[in-house]
Amino acid sequence: MPSRISRRSTAVAAVLATALAAGLITVSTTSSASAAEIRVHDVQGGTRLSPLAGERVKDVPGTVTGVRTYGARGFWIQDTAPDGDPATSEGVFVHTGSTTPTVKPGDVVRVSGTVSEYVPGGADSGNQSVTQITKPTVAVESSGGAVPKPRRIDADAVPSAYTPKGDPADGGSINKLALDPEAYALDFYESLEGMNVSVGSSRVVGATDPYHELWITVKPDENRSRRGGTVYGSYAAQNTGRLQIQSLTPVAEKPFPRADVGDVLSGTTEGPLDFNQFGGYTLTARTLGEVTGKGLAREKTRRQGADELAVATYNVENLDPKDPQEKFDALAQAVVANLASPDVLALEEIQDDNGATDDGTVSAEETLKKFTAAIAKAGGPAYEWRSIDPEDKKDGGEPGGNIRQVFLFNPERVAFRDRPGGDATTGTDVVRSRGRAALTHSPGRIDPTDAAWENSRKPLAGEFVFRGRTVFVIANHFGSKGGDESLVSHHQPPNRSSEKQRHLQAASVNAFVKKVLKAQKSADVVVLGDINDFEFSATTETLTAGGALKAAVKSLPRAERYSYVYQGNSQVLDQILTSPGVGRFAYDSVHINAEFARQNSDHDPQVLRFRP
Repeated sequence: MPSRISRRSTAVAAVLATALAAGLITVSTTSSASAAEIRVHDVQGGTRLSPLAGERVKDVPGTVTGVRTYGARGFWIQDTAPDGDPATSEGVFVHTGSTTPTVKPGDVVRVSGTVSEYVPGGADSGNQSVTQITKPTVAVESSGGAVPKPRRIDADAVPSAYTPKGDPADGGSINKLALDPEAYALDFYESLEGMNVSVGSSRVVGATDPYHELWITVKPDENRSRRGGTVYGSYAAQNTGRLQIQSLTPVAEKPFPRADVGDVLSGTTEGPLDFNQFGGYTLTARTLGEVTGKGLAREKTRRQGADELAVATYNVENLDPKDPQEKFDALAQAVVANLASPDVLALEEIQDDNGATDDGTVSAEETLKKFTAAIAKAGGPAYEWRSIDPEDKKDGGEPGGNIRQVFLFNPERVAFRDRPGGDATTGTDVVRSRGRAALTHSPGRIDPTDAAWENSRKPLAGEFVFRGRTVFVIANHFGSKGGDESLVSHHQPPNRSSEKQRHLQAASVNAFVKKVLKAQKSADVVVLGDINDFEFSATTETLTAGGALKAAVKSLPRAERYSYVYQGNSQVLDQILTSPGVGRFAYDSVHINAEFARQNSDHDPQVLRFRP
């Protein structure tokens, strides 16, 4: 779309791109702009990058719409004489550095300073940039006025398409593409960057987090979950109605409201539209609505029948003996009351006996004693456990914590077949014994020295016997999504660099399952854990390749497929997969954490019941 400012030379554009890669654009040009020419929409321009980046501008007029006195201090101004171009925002952030602003909403000001493009999180994050005026001098012309009328963000305003595809000639970036706010949601939000906006009563789709923020949707019918969230069901269904909400009022002055998924942020929430590292476009509320609770309940799964084997997975989020007893008790209560004491429970993120203390400790004996004691006290079975201690600092996770997977099992219902010899670096294998598949080591790790598992948790395999039938269980915690670009990246589609390792890990597990099935076609194999990837991902496709496994979560209706909530998207990270021999089963994603502001873990456990 046309801009009021003429485009710069090719040479300047090249410098601009180089500076953007450094995270903070400070391009200088030989042109100068007079106060008579420059207004906020001239600063913003018709793309994601200001045509004036690096230039000193003088006396840009605007009305203050919001003031931030903590964190990235500064204030927003908005021009009350718009240019009529829907692609050019009329608002901009004025960054005051370490100085707390003294202006107030409604003040009419003129701002002089340097235009820059700041990339929250740095260039490596892939985030879009924020156009701002830095090193400002501010002249207040009048005070006590009204702020400009907010632009309403609602279901009718936000386009259904999420984003244009990035320009291949620009590395897949959308930065230099002309904004089309009537066609794409990300362009729509970018065209309002820095402007005063508002939302009406909206459903909460991401619970209040420890950083005093929550997520709402302005599209109540967009991929709604059964419990009030918004389901992320494919890479092309990013859910355009999601919007992060923060408050400009410091929590010391007014606590941020606590909300669960399905609650409603009632009334009007109004303030400048910002962009930050952890969530992208964010309504920074000058006026915050009230939370209307809807009483979302934590789910309880049914108890397994006498002839059903119940196998579950639960990421207990860095559990170690230094955690308060309250956390152990709450997790134990969940195992007993919400998961109905499964026969086999695969745990992820069990830390060593002194947690993050980095002194070479790798044993988790005390962690597991404390947890199993809490389960018994809560009325659960006297679980036994099997695991393999990792090498110190070789499995990733919190430094010093040495997280690993652990099997808990109820010896009154199921037996564990011990086959000694497995350790941190000695992997288990599959042999055929008496016409059936068997592990050489149980418990044993799968391919622990393979490059796929470098700085990551190695799969834990074990043989269980239920009612005379052997069941092979493989507990996993695949590599995290750390390093991936967000859905609001300036690269579209975003770079998902972490997938490479998970694909290798999935291939390793898939090959091992195929070994079991080659030795015994009818073998019951259950692969479970924190897969750190979606049911529609290439990781899951690799795990299930050749029909070795199927993703049990796909047996659920689409509106119930999730175990984690991230940036307002309810999504699958935790999975249970089954071999063909398992046959019919009942699957349950037990929602007890991810949708709630008060959590004992950030993951929801998964339970599978079947008759071996």
